[in-house]
Amino acid sequence: MIRYTLHCPAGHDFDSWFQSAEAVEKQLMAGQVACPICGVTTVDKALMAPALRAGLRDNPTTRETALAALRAEVEAKSDYVGVNFVAQARAMHQGDMPERSIYGEARPEEAIKLLEEGVQVAPLPFMPVRKVN
Repeated sequence: MIRYTLHCPAGHDFDSWFQSAEAVEKQLMAGQVACPICGVTTVDKALMAPALRAGLRDNPTTRETALAALRAEVEAKSDYVGVNFVAQARAMHQGDMPERSIYGEARPEEAIKLLEEGVQVAPLPFMPVRKVN
């Protein structure tokens, strides 16, 4: 979608959204765009400044900083067990393995099954290091 500023002969400026540059030209030529103030259909595109995205930020946001801190704490205080997470979490819950703080990977249905069994698990809001580009 592209936003255009339009201008009618009576001096009214207004904004309208179009699917493409071709669509705005076609609708203007066919008289399908009317001024919302006076109703005239002989409107033209007004001179506009391009809308540019801001460049990449140098400073991380508060959310990014908090996420990085959480990741650092999890990685420092827990053992990454990867795809063995479900088996190890279940074994610790059943007493077959000493308890320790772990994190790893599980499919959603596996995590739900662990919760149903009483194993306390929670999703982490970041990808494992091996899956991050």
